[in-house]
Amino acid sequence: MSRMLWLTGLLLFSVTTTIVSSTWGASPGNWPQWRGPERDGILADFAAPEKWPEAMKQVWQVNVGAGDSTPALVDGRLYVHARQGDEEVIICLDAESGKEIWTNKYPSPPVTGPASRHPGPRSSPAVAEGKVVTLGATGIVSCVDAANGNTLWRNDSFKGVPRFFTAMSPIVVDDLAVLHLDGPSSGSVVAFELGKGTIRWRWDGDGPAYASPVLANVEGTRQLVMLTDKNLIGLDVRNGQVLWKVEFTPSGMNYNAATPIVDGVIVYFAGAGRGSRAVRIEKSGDAFSVKELWTNPDVAPQFNSPVLVDGKLFGLSQRGNLYCLDAATGKTLWMDETRHSGFGAILGSPRAILAMTERSGLIAFAPKGDGFQSLATYQVSSGPIYATPVVTGSRIYIKDAETLTLWQLSQP
Repeated sequence: MSRMLWLTGLLLFSVTTTIVSSTWGASPGNWPQWRGPERDGILADFAAPEKWPEAMKQVWQVNVGAGDSTPALVDGRLYVHARQGDEEVIICLDAESGKEIWTNKYPSPPVTGPASRHPGPRSSPAVAEGKVVTLGATGIVSCVDAANGNTLWRNDSFKGVPRFFTAMSPIVVDDLAVLHLDGPSSGSVVAFELGKGTIRWRWDGDGPAYASPVLANVEGTRQLVMLTDKNLIGLDVRNGQVLWKVEFTPSGMNYNAATPIVDGVIVYFAGAGRGSRAVRIEKSGDAFSVKELWTNPDVAPQFNSPVLVDGKLFGLSQRGNLYCLDAATGKTLWMDETRHSGFGAILGSPRAILAMTERSGLIAFAPKGDGFQSLATYQVSSGPIYATPVVTGSRIYIKDAETLTLWQLSQP
């Protein structure tokens, strides 16, 4: 695999975040953060058609600038993070028409080295409490007013970045915006006060990975579950204390890039070269421990995050094959023979799984465990796509290298 190939995949996960507190107001039609309302890739209000049309209808397309960041959608507004010239921009668009409502711009250092083919942000905005939190490609954290785009605070004091620049997406929990900053070999998980930008707590340790944190609640203790560059860890939301840790060190050209999935006290995580795993978080007194449930050493994603639907894990393997695992045992139920690239985004509902592949287009297939069953395939861009689609009802918003497009999945 070439160096540029590694980079391309890593950028998919710059589009990243997880379950948030009730402050999100995850009403129907909202997609306020990485991987959707609950940060799990589940399509809560997807209107899957009874009969899939041959093509989707393009409603509008807007050039917003360079980047692989997934937009956020809240209350009829789209929040986009991109790069235009020497500046990174946060853009608010009307979701119906694509018309610009406001723009917030700030100068940003360029992306250099092997990552420079992707000069724009990779991290997805998080929208909560009327505020938009973004992480720029070089580590600049911004918080702007969602109504008018005015800058509320900005922090550029964390100068380090991972090898291929930032890729984790912010998560907002209560009144805190939490990000993993600095890198590559060491970093800080930082909890900023959402309203003022002051640091409430920070944990200094591992460098950032290319995955994003999710939220778990274990016997009343809320914790951020996240992959670092070397470990899977649980941090206490209140103070950033490490509650438990599982070593998960990549080697060679492998990386920690798949956002974990939390299902109650069970955590599913995976990484190329090391397979897929499931663990249970347990509490005894005030202490937490982790019990291994299963390991499948043969199947794992590299540059996409699987989705859990009806007791099955669906993903795109490091070799580029769509797959399905039994979430209870880790057994491989099927592996499709068609080879895509290992770069993609997987979203799920009880009626269909959507796979946004880098070059093969948007693939819809049945969420079944007895083999791959294609429902439809749609070409949605003339170039590769690294952002995750935003799906609500029968509408699908897709960001490619430079443009944002609204597609309508109309009934035939």
